[in-house]
Amino acid sequence: MIFLASSFAYLLAATTLDPRSNFEQLQPKPSQEAIERELDKLNLNDNTPLAQRYATWVSGVARGDFGQTVQGGSVNENVARKAGVTLRLIVAGTIIGCTVGVAMGAYAAVRQYRGFDRVSTFLAFFVLAIPTVVIAVILQVLAVQVNEWVGFTLFQYGGEYTAGFEGGFWATFGNRVQHAILPTATLALSLFAAFSRYQRNMMLDVLGADFVRTAMAKGLTRRAALFKHALRTAMIPTITYFTFTFGILLAGATFTEKIYGWHGMGAWVVDSIVTNDVNAVAAVTCFMAFCVMAASFFSDILYAWLDPRVRVS
Repeated sequence: MIFLASSFAYLLAATTLDPRSNFEQLQPKPSQEAIERELDKLNLNDNTPLAQRYATWVSGVARGDFGQTVQGGSVNENVARKAGVTLRLIVAGTIIGCTVGVAMGAYAAVRQYRGFDRVSTFLAFFVLAIPTVVIAVILQVLAVQVNEWVGFTLFQYGGEYTAGFEGGFWATFGNRVQHAILPTATLALSLFAAFSRYQRNMMLDVLGADFVRTAMAKGLTRRAALFKHALRTAMIPTITYFTFTFGILLAGATFTEKIYGWHGMGAWVVDSIVTNDVNAVAAVTCFMAFCVMAASFFSDILYAWLDPRVRVS
């Protein structure tokens, strides 16, 4: 699946993007021979048959080399530098968003039609109605107002760290956390909204199930029965749902990185499309496909942990 996704991305980028225009627009304009020579060097010459360019690209990928960017840099080096940025963002956002969403959804089901349920339902639908890019901008505006109100920079909303910042390990760590709060909250909010609604519905389906009543009849308290049996069972379909939402999370991370000035894979793919960088687009697609497959594998592990029937079979 990763190979197919990367191949389709390469073929689509190679047929729609125009790397030649990057060199033809230079001032002073290089000679036609120099342009052809540079495009051949980067394996981006549109005069070369697409099948030949694809075969060259695949042979390089088989050796672990995604080629060169349109500027002549190493795609592999860019991936190594930018992948960690995106992973830090999506992992933190996923853990916070899913945990809070599942907890609030389960508790809302237990408190059905009461105050907490109504408030959490309103918040979830309100967030679901707002695109991720709008949430990011709203949080930036709120951060500016909060900073003005408290009289100092409480929330940072530009870049991964403060340029020129000097300090020890903990000071540097705190500075990065300060910059990560808003973009992480942007991704976590979208996940919280989806998972809270889904988990609430799944929890309502099992609250009145026979196995929950049987557990309480055997002496378990209602709280113990809900945590040990009802919540565990209700989380099984939620784990499956996680795989389908992870792709949406990656798309949200792309907008979030651009808005907050994070130089990760999401922002890079947008810049690569603008600069007609075919190899970079294919590399980012490969990375995102790998993340989706890794999330699917992780959800299978959680599924087996929650459902003993899977381990037995």
